Amino acid sequence: MKSGIEPAVTVDRPMETLYLLIEIEVGRLDEVLARLRAIPHVVEVQAVTGPFDLIAKVQAEHINEALDVVIGKIRRISGIKGTETLVTVSAG
Repeated sequence: MKSGIEPAVTVDRPMETLYLLIEIEVGRLDEVLARLRAIPHVVEVQAVTGPFDLIAKVQAEHINEALDVVIGKIRRISGIKGTETLVTVSAG
């Protein structure tokens, strides 16, 4: 006998991804790296050459959630001078 209750259907949505280019204050690399790596949704951080010092990959279920991480957590880290956010888009 069926109860008439249907199981919940889950839909796999791709994660929203953005990259954050980060300029940091001189001498603050290790401190900023440690703080970035402790933030949920920051899935990767690498040092880079050029006008920026670091690139961070942020992933979340929704773009607003990812942007909240950037604005509410990452940009508040002491030692970060500036950032530039690159939101990924579908290529096909």
